[in-house]
Amino acid sequence: MGYRERHLVGLDLGTSKVAAIVGEEMGNGEVEIIGLGVAESQGIRRGAVINQEAAVESIRKALDAAELTAGVDIDNVYVSLSGTHIKGFNSRGVVAVAGRNREITREDVRRAIEAAQGVNLPAGREILHVLPQDYVVDEEDGIDDPVGMNGSRLEVNVHIVTCLSSTTQNIIACVQKADVSVQERVLEQLAASEAVLTSDEKQLGVAVVDIGGGTTDLAIFERGFLWHTAAVPIGGDHFTNDVAVGLRMPLPEAEKLKRRSGCALSAMIADDETIDVASVGGRSPRTMARRILADVLQPRAEEMCHLIWDEITRAGYEKSLNSGLVLTGGGANLEGMTDIAEQIFDMPVRRGSPAGLGGLADHVGNPSFATAVGLLLRAHRQRAHDVTQPSSRGIGRLTDLVKGVFKEFF
Repeated sequence: MGYRERHLVGLDLGTSKVAAIVGEEMGNGEVEIIGLGVAESQGIRRGAVINQEAAVESIRKALDAAELTAGVDIDNVYVSLSGTHIKGFNSRGVVAVAGRNREITREDVRRAIEAAQGVNLPAGREILHVLPQDYVVDEEDGIDDPVGMNGSRLEVNVHIVTCLSSTTQNIIACVQKADVSVQERVLEQLAASEAVLTSDEKQLGVAVVDIGGGTTDLAIFERGFLWHTAAVPIGGDHFTNDVAVGLRMPLPEAEKLKRRSGCALSAMIADDETIDVASVGGRSPRTMARRILADVLQPRAEEMCHLIWDEITRAGYEKSLNSGLVLTGGGANLEGMTDIAEQIFDMPVRRGSPAGLGGLADHVGNPSFATAVGLLLRAHRQRAHDVTQPSSRGIGRLTDLVKGVFKEFF
């Protein structure tokens, strides 16, 4: 593998920030972080482009900073996609086994996956991911890899993620105008789950909740596979706006105050704690009780948690999350978020940060970088699959099965 081929770049296009992380694949099979670039996000809101010129400039700034710290030229990136325009659903494909001896081949698996994605999509929507969950051979279900088994009927359960074509094309166009190509588009919460979830959590049942600036994205795993994805239209910017309005202060100062002194659970604040609050119109700063700030943030945190819980129960997974929830994304850094989530969900909740990396890992070991780091880990796993034989468990090389149309997640 050449010097340039060892490098992977994850580009997280968020509402609050654009983050570019450069990773280098080492000889021991690990990934080291060698470059990081962060820029304030302009022109992108809730996963959609609202000002192309501003968005391109933000992307360029992040990529330039990442190139400078890494000392390499960035040619292509793995890009995250997010927003309420992305929809996921489960589907099933059924085919007859083609061979005369009824032995299931990878061609049979490919046909089953193609059958599963043969659904009618609304105009303007396209498939982003087709993620196999498990297989059924005749009446035997729960099979990870059916290749080599004998049977006459093969079924596959998949999770299909779709997106608005125009919204996605506008995002890709901005990246390309920043003079890099897009290697792959990846759903944000899928990328984040790569960085913050353990295999045991995925097996037992877990929900990853990625709290971004514009939206909060949800992904539910069970028995090692993805079963549900969704997004709710509340994110960190809504908390900031509440602070600006409730305390009558400028938005930039409200964001600083939220990060510095914010808490999502007022019961955690002592009565004698005070904060300095900026004023508008050139007035002098004020001193007030810190609990007042928490009283502003807590209702929004409760609303967000209730919307997530409504989505979990609507999908029927409220009793499946044996490992609880993992909060990640920049919004997970707000003090008290895990505490109030535990109260509302009545199950274990932890904050998820990227871990197990080398190099500049200390600089990205924060929930706000989970998506960008996850993009690198996903890309690394795909490369590893490309040079190894299919495992006796799992789905094998999905890129071979669907000829590059579908992307493997595991």
